[in-house]
Amino acid sequence: MKEFPHQLLPNSESAMAISAVCVLFLALCATLAEEVKLKYKPATKPVRLFTEEELKRYDGSQEDQPIYLAIKGVVFDVTTGKEFYGKDAPYNALVGKDSTRAVAKMSLDPADLTSDTSGLTEEQLESLDSIFEDTYKTKYPIVGYTASRILNEDGSPNEDFKPEDQPYFQIKDEF
Repeated sequence: MKEFPHQLLPNSESAMAISAVCVLFLALCATLAEEVKLKYKPATKPVRLFTEEELKRYDGSQEDQPIYLAIKGVVFDVTTGKEFYGKDAPYNALVGKDSTRAVAKMSLDPADLTSDTSGLTEEQLESLDSIFEDTYKTKYPIVGYTASRILNEDGSPNEDFKPEDQPYFQIKDEF
């Protein structure tokens, strides 16, 4: 076994400094973990993949079904907002589908009830991101993703979708 020169071994002062840095690092990690916990609502069920047809079932028309709304391919359970999204409620047109364009434009026009974001202004896209992050991701649990977010039109996997980068997406839950 090779011996190390005495100068490379930490003295008690440097050992204390290293310990202090480690404690600060752990405290910072714990603080950030708490902040992340508070920022996003946890999913109560495993997330799943929704086709357009499956998502239509959760449009608020049936009392015994949850109410789902997709924005940017992320499916939220908005059942707790039944007074806004339930049957005959003011924003019921948004549920049971990916309504990204409508949310960006703050529109209930049937032509805007789509995931298509082409032609939106920079202001509309910024509004969309703000509402997505500050309203939906903080208020409603994520229950899944639309197939169009994860798969290309030909059914092949979307290489840009990284499950590990998605909040509350556990590969073991989905696949």
